[in-house]
Amino acid sequence: MNRLLFIIFLLLTFGAEAQIFRPNQQVAPDESTLAIQYYQEGDYEKAVVLLEKLYAIPNNDAYFDIYFNTLLKLKRYDVAEKVVKREIKKNQQNELYSIALGKLYQEKGDVQAAGKIFNEVISKLPKEEFRIRSLANNFYRFENYDFAVQTFKQGRKLLGNDQAFVFELLNIYRFKKDKPMLMQEYLDAMATMPQLLPQAEAVLSSVFEDKNDYEAFQAAILKKIQKEPDAEIYIQLLTWNYIQQQEFDMALRQLIAFDKRTKADGGTLFNAIYTFVDNGAYETAIKAYDYLLTKGKDNPYYLPSKIEMLNTRYNLRTSGKYTTADLDLLAKDYESLLEENGKNRNTLFAIKKLANLQAYYLNQPAKAEKELEEAIKMPGINDTELGQLKLDLGDIYILTNQPWEAFLVYEQVSKQFEGQPVGNEARFRSAKLSFYQGNFEYSNGQCLVLKAATSQLIANDALNLSLLISDNIQTPADSNALKMYADAEMLLFRNLPEKAVKKMDSIAIAYPQNSLADAIMMSKARIFIKANDFQKAADILKKVTEEFKDGIWTDDALFTLGDLYEKKLNDITQAKIYFQKLITDYPGSMFSAEARKRFRNLRGDGV
Repeated sequence: MNRLLFIIFLLLTFGAEAQIFRPNQQVAPDESTLAIQYYQEGDYEKAVVLLEKLYAIPNNDAYFDIYFNTLLKLKRYDVAEKVVKREIKKNQQNELYSIALGKLYQEKGDVQAAGKIFNEVISKLPKEEFRIRSLANNFYRFENYDFAVQTFKQGRKLLGNDQAFVFELLNIYRFKKDKPMLMQEYLDAMATMPQLLPQAEAVLSSVFEDKNDYEAFQAAILKKIQKEPDAEIYIQLLTWNYIQQQEFDMALRQLIAFDKRTKADGGTLFNAIYTFVDNGAYETAIKAYDYLLTKGKDNPYYLPSKIEMLNTRYNLRTSGKYTTADLDLLAKDYESLLEENGKNRNTLFAIKKLANLQAYYLNQPAKAEKELEEAIKMPGINDTELGQLKLDLGDIYILTNQPWEAFLVYEQVSKQFEGQPVGNEARFRSAKLSFYQGNFEYSNGQCLVLKAATSQLIANDALNLSLLISDNIQTPADSNALKMYADAEMLLFRNLPEKAVKKMDSIAIAYPQNSLADAIMMSKARIFIKANDFQKAADILKKVTEEFKDGIWTDDALFTLGDLYEKKLNDITQAKIYFQKLITDYPGSMFSAEARKRFRNLRGDGV
């Protein structure tokens, strides 16, 4: 009904504005506004008096919809029938009034008479796209969606084009929540319009309610694949459908079968693996890369697969629970790749990953330091890569108890890339190091400079750190509590989460009145996220949003909650709730633009 009211009021507004300036006007300028107000408020008795007067003015047809609907609301069917039949005589070529008469019969309960009128109007359709669309829109206008669908389908027959009116039909099926027809329309359309895939995924995920919907869609896709086994678009859609149900191995099975059946080079599979990785299905991704490697070294995806498999194993081994033995094996794989391909710009990624493993997981920071110092001297590295390498080396210097060397490196990069992302990152790392060391005034000064950084993420992080410092150095007790928190953050930097948590928990014991509770909760949430304990992280983040509505971390917590529910906990309803709360309650947040984008995508605004 809201959609119908919008159409009525839109037409009415144009008509009313035209009437206000008509010579010999017998209606006060505010009467049309008052009539609309009465209608909106459901005071149809008052509305009909004014609308009858407005509609009686010659050439005031714009008031027909609202006047006619008011008569229906009041069940004044005889008056409505006289009005609409008079219009039919005056406008015999305009199907709108015939449809209105059918609507009247529907309201009276005479469905047979209404259907006869509607079918007769559709049977007279000419082979003209404009007229077909116009008739369907008139049915839509009076909420006769099934007959709007029938009109478009008849139009397809007349035009001899099964792909005509795709978007119109998708809109109606989605509005009606007709899931079977929505699924079928997308499947039929994508054979020639594969660009609809992202839209289909967004819309279907917003209307599907449970596993039964995905299973029904899966059956429909498989029927299409049986008829068109070489159509890549249906394999992509089936892969997405399996992923939505967390059935990653089933998705991989279909992709491998398609690759073998079409004797392809593995490109479709290689691109799909990124989706597995994004969803944390690392084991499935590794199986996929293993398959691609069996195609041999001459295959264009051999080396990329080998590289990405190592990166995926790195993600797998460094997330959640891991053993030193697993990490040792991974480090040896990186070393083997470097021995086989040499240390150069093309293998820089492997050097950085190996150094990261050594520094943060294998307790070998000295080895990592040596790797990066050698990498900095390699020829062919561009300035930005060199700047990033130096930042990583600065971090390693902290681990090897050389904070002054770290400061020098950060300062060097900051000056070399002044105002650029790498330079701002260097300044922020310098501020963080000062924070770890308890030099809060210097750290805050660096953060204040960075509040104007072009990188929104850096600016936001700097602002949060600045506020954290400012809010917690008012008294000696505050400063001491903040120093303990800084020590805990340093432990996290060193990848010692258990020790960090113990340090955080001790703050409340030593300083019961401290105001660091929300910061501590955010730190713990990040620890649980890294450990793949997403529900625990979500529980903590909810407390942040509920107990610290005006805190500096609340918008961050809301966005993280939305992201967790969307990508990790597979609860789209909850994801939309938290994204919408962020948009509504914190419009100035740096996360609001991305939250709005994600919310619209989850709601299926692609149509």
